[in-house]
Amino acid sequence: MKTIHPDTQIGVVTLTVADLARSVAFYEENIGLKRQASTPEKVILGAGSRPLLQLQALPAARYTPRTTGLYHFALRVPSRLALAQTIENLARTQTSIDGASDHIVSEALYLHDPDRHGIEIYRDRPRDTWYDATGRLLMDTKRLDFEGIMAELATDARPWQGLPPETDMGHIHLRVADVKQTGDFYQNVLGFGLMAAMDTALFLSAGGYHHHIGMNVWAGVGVPAPACDAARLVSYEILLPDDAALAEVLQRVEAVGVKAVQQDAGWWLCDPSHNGIVLRAVA
Repeated sequence: MKTIHPDTQIGVVTLTVADLARSVAFYEENIGLKRQASTPEKVILGAGSRPLLQLQALPAARYTPRTTGLYHFALRVPSRLALAQTIENLARTQTSIDGASDHIVSEALYLHDPDRHGIEIYRDRPRDTWYDATGRLLMDTKRLDFEGIMAELATDARPWQGLPPETDMGHIHLRVADVKQTGDFYQNVLGFGLMAAMDTALFLSAGGYHHHIGMNVWAGVGVPAPACDAARLVSYEILLPDDAALAEVLQRVEAVGVKAVQQDAGWWLCDPSHNGIVLRAVA
């Protein structure tokens, strides 16, 4: 079976939101992203020079939890100190946190934006600590050591400047209608490797990362795609390192009869659960 290039990453996530100004203010002030480009209909936010999130205005968009779509997107910060500074800013802005976990491979916070789009903010532990002696990935859910994380603030007293420029889109977690069918597409067509499996969820990656894509049926098996008037995931980018790597994936997509449409940003297609994907080469 062909595998996707090991340097594949997740890129810009595009969402619809009910009130664009409200959402932009939340992502700038509470999360720490910076506005990079804007029109009256959409805003691109990112960290440093890297775009990470595109918000599209959809007035009166409604929350529809029992559909396929976004479970959360995950902003990866470069250090434990950066995670501590983020927590401090969330407290300062009185931002509600839905959960917090030590996953052994990473330390993570979970929250949501004004439209209830799920957000994870996390930092990775060193990659050589992710596996046991047999090569099994050590991914679990344990209590987050808030005290230890916040102690990092003693090493750097500089004021909050937003998320560090090294922040990237570490992974995306999707709601799907059928784990097996959708997982087969991501593994056997796109070429992601299986890292961990549950009856109701899968975690897949390129190049042995703990996961670039998660998927679950926790909203229900067989749930429909969101309606056009929903606050929803429009698409997310899968970034291939070059044109050759992109061409290999597109060839496999075409071979199974999935339609990919060329757009300015790349090639747009849908997974079996109607989640929009943009395949794009970065070089």
